[in-house]
Amino acid sequence: MGKTMMKKKRKRRALLISLGSISALLFLTIGIFMIAHIVNEQQMNRFLDGWLSGYSNDEIPAEYFPIYQDAAQEYEIPWQVLAAVHRIETKFSTMDPMVSPVGAEGHMQFMPCTWHGWSHPSCDDVGAGDIPEDELTDPAMIDTNGGYGVDASGSGDADPWDEIDAIFSTANFLASNGADVGELENALYAYNRSELYVDEVMTYYDIYRNEGYQVKK
Repeated sequence: MGKTMMKKKRKRRALLISLGSISALLFLTIGIFMIAHIVNEQQMNRFLDGWLSGYSNDEIPAEYFPIYQDAAQEYEIPWQVLAAVHRIETKFSTMDPMVSPVGAEGHMQFMPCTWHGWSHPSCDDVGAGDIPEDELTDPAMIDTNGGYGVDASGSGDADPWDEIDAIFSTANFLASNGADVGELENALYAYNRSELYVDEVMTYYDIYRNEGYQVKK
């Protein structure tokens, strides 16, 4: 093999190695940039779940569909946004445990102070609070303290671990923050102050609204 040919092959190999290094550096930079915008472990998990699944049209469990519809009718908001929030928050209540690293809990991941009301003396900047169970679920105290928890099941308690109460309470929160007049994205941002979160929920909302839905039998 001639020297000229050998030199050409070395140059080609060096060029390929350089291109490979540049590509690896580019992907690493993009990864670091995206991770820097994910503020906590819960959002990281949501991001990875959405990215890996490709935002597929997940089936909606049949038992939740009438709850979404009833809550949506009660608070005059689209039922699809409730299904989308439920999907993003707890994968239709299949996550275990349904407690976030920052203290959000239940089927729709309410912070205790948001559920019960920020006027409770234990509520702080984070919103986890230190609210006794009998106070957390007391509809009268929730009303007094300005919370969003709703006793939709008629049990006498407004319980974030009850599917009906949790979904109706989400509808209550979203409607109170503008979803009932079409300001869905603003309401979702109030629910979880993350633009990534809003984008994720709106992605599923659009799927359920525009592409139809499948109810899991």
